[in-house]
Amino acid sequence: MLTSAEFTATTTYTAAQYHLVLYGFVVALFALFATGLYGASTRNEVARQYRGAAVASTAICWVASLAYLALLLEWVLGFTASADGSTYTPDPGTVVTELRYMDWSVTVPMLVCELLAVAVLTRAQALRWRTVGIASAFLMIATGYLGVVYGAGGGSTTAALWVWGAISTVFFVVLYVVAWQAYRATAPAVGDEARTSYRNALVLLFSVFGAYPLAYLVPVWASSNPGAWGTTEQLVFTFADIAAKAGFGVLIHKVAKLRTAEDARRAGGGADEAVASTAPDSVAGVVWISGELVSTPRLVSAEAPVGAGAGAPSANGHRQTRR
Repeated sequence: MLTSAEFTATTTYTAAQYHLVLYGFVVALFALFATGLYGASTRNEVARQYRGAAVASTAICWVASLAYLALLLEWVLGFTASADGSTYTPDPGTVVTELRYMDWSVTVPMLVCELLAVAVLTRAQALRWRTVGIASAFLMIATGYLGVVYGAGGGSTTAALWVWGAISTVFFVVLYVVAWQAYRATAPAVGDEARTSYRNALVLLFSVFGAYPLAYLVPVWASSNPGAWGTTEQLVFTFADIAAKAGFGVLIHKVAKLRTAEDARRAGGGADEAVASTAPDSVAGVVWISGELVSTPRLVSAEAPVGAGAGAPSANGHRQTRR
């Protein structure tokens, strides 16, 4: 029978189990921090109208990095090793999974912002779906957290875990609807590569999201071997976080760069041609994707007259002829 919905911090682990979870925490911390650094260092390759995706991705990864630092400290400082070092027992007051929900309450709504930042939506559509998506994401996490909190005090019943889990699933389904609407609006309006990358990002995100409910329900059958199940739960949460935040972020960043390159080519730029003086101010500079130069727009000065013809000066001070 269930003894605690949040049993991770009330279970004794073998040395191998304890160090496996510790390994996962450190890997996640490094992977998320590195992905955030990548997003921050390449944000200028993204046009202004898509830069919100890069900012959101960086913020998500760095908030999650801080959360994993807190988890790491809690794991190292909140457990006491046996005299022979063969087992590790949590100290009273140690928390683990609760810290994850505090992270997710911030980062999962931001994933919605990241997803919609590169979608082709009208202003009204963007506002509507962003509002619905952010609210649903937060409520999905908050109601799941209530399942953990109330399930932890349930003793012999799993009712709280199931009820709050079911409510959380409703908001999870709403997120699928928001993502589908965004994809349906975006797919016909972008190039093949951007459409494929956007679709792959959605498939990755929602495939990984499916792992969280499974880990959430681990306490239902964990009483037979809580140490092994606690280790499994934490490893699933950890590597799902890496995929959902770092992996998804890299794919969305690629979509943002591809859309930037498409805009540059439509405005007259490209890998072999500078953007004309009519190019929008929001088009970014050189765009590289996987080591390939896909766009090298060179914008003219903001003071240049719209529609300037042959001989209009470019931003680098050279003169070039419009075709």
